[in-house]
Amino acid sequence: MAQDDLPNGFTGFANRKPAGFESAASSMHRTAGPDAYKTAMSTFGEASSWGANNAFQYARDHARPDADQAPATFDPDELRAIPALDRRWSWVEIDLNAIRHNAMAYKQRIGAGRRLMAVVKADAYGHGAVRCARTALNSGAEYLGVATVQEAIELREALVNAPILVLAEPPITAIPLLLGYKVMPSVYTPEFAIAYAEAADAMGLRAPFHLAVNTGMNRIGVRYDEVVEFMMQVGFHRALDLVGTFTHFATADHAETLDFQIQLKRFIEAVGALRAAGIDPGIVHSANSAAGMRYPDSFFDMIRLGISLYGFHSCRETRSMVDLVPAMSVHARITDVRTVPMSEGVSYGLNYRSPGSVKICTLPIGYADGYCRGLSSRVSVVYEGRLCRQAGNICMDQCMFEVDMRSSALRPRLDPQIGDEVVLVGSQGDACVTIDEMATLLGTIPHEVAIGFGCSRLPRIWR
Repeated sequence: MAQDDLPNGFTGFANRKPAGFESAASSMHRTAGPDAYKTAMSTFGEASSWGANNAFQYARDHARPDADQAPATFDPDELRAIPALDRRWSWVEIDLNAIRHNAMAYKQRIGAGRRLMAVVKADAYGHGAVRCARTALNSGAEYLGVATVQEAIELREALVNAPILVLAEPPITAIPLLLGYKVMPSVYTPEFAIAYAEAADAMGLRAPFHLAVNTGMNRIGVRYDEVVEFMMQVGFHRALDLVGTFTHFATADHAETLDFQIQLKRFIEAVGALRAAGIDPGIVHSANSAAGMRYPDSFFDMIRLGISLYGFHSCRETRSMVDLVPAMSVHARITDVRTVPMSEGVSYGLNYRSPGSVKICTLPIGYADGYCRGLSSRVSVVYEGRLCRQAGNICMDQCMFEVDMRSSALRPRLDPQIGDEVVLVGSQGDACVTIDEMATLLGTIPHEVAIGFGCSRLPRIWR
């Protein structure tokens, strides 16, 4: 049987053309014209369709269970109970002890009498907002910071009762949600402030907020030399309650300090102007993760702990100041192992060529899961305590790595098997792969890489 004559599923035999059909049809096209050719092809198509339908019916009849046998049934609850790790062999692990360690390290650094805000926006930088918020609050944090109203609502619905600040001014249409869920907004436009106060007053409520001050980052906030004027515009309203005043530094994580010092000076002036005008600024805060280590003058009443809560240094200057423990690791299990002959390629583009004496192992994780395509053939994974080179272009859902099959007295041969665990981020034995290394290769910051893994479709496990 020729290759073209091989059956294809249920319809393969039905789609086979009679012997000599192609040559006869071609001759008809030449001698009788295109109309006769189309008629013949149409006739064959109808016959083929009939054959396909009957072949499918035949297959169904033979697949049918015995009349006395009950049809197969599945319990939806049992199916739902199958763990995520049994559905796909790739996952993220979050070490909550690391979160606890990092929060306590900063709490000790800022000293007694100052508050610690745990910033859990973007699902806690991909680490899981609810779990991380609870852990941080149990480790010395008193406040929570989020980026959106919805992030705050998710915390409230998980029965997290600490004060929550939205670190930007929400839309006016979100005001009922702020009041209903007891979430504080940042405020910097008079229109929002008055609408917020009016809505609260109509319900017999207070309207607590933090005043955002623009000291030079020029992203959000009331200009530092206009804060008194702003408060005179809105402060008359009896429902408004100024709970805090803050700014955000643009260069706290840079080696150069001039711009930072300018912003800090402007913020001190703004807070001083409020107090001179008889306005209580409430909780004064400005320090982020970097400033919370480097600049004690910026601590004020509270620091906002963001990326360092999850074990990442925002700049090299803080590495010697505090010992942080990364909380995230990324894991997968091998789904395929094959020997690829020398010079044959692997993955899209065949950019990787086998050097020989290697096995190529496949993992069910790709750039849709945060394992960025820009890392292709530039990173390693950890298998059996050894670094193994990632091989070929990282695909949307899968990637490959090579295992060197050569051995020596000091380097025993590895024997990869389907189901073996591999670490893509984290350590195993003396071998380690870090998100910091990935961020450097990608020309970005660890925030982006961690969020990519944590906010993807990978299931998360908290330890």
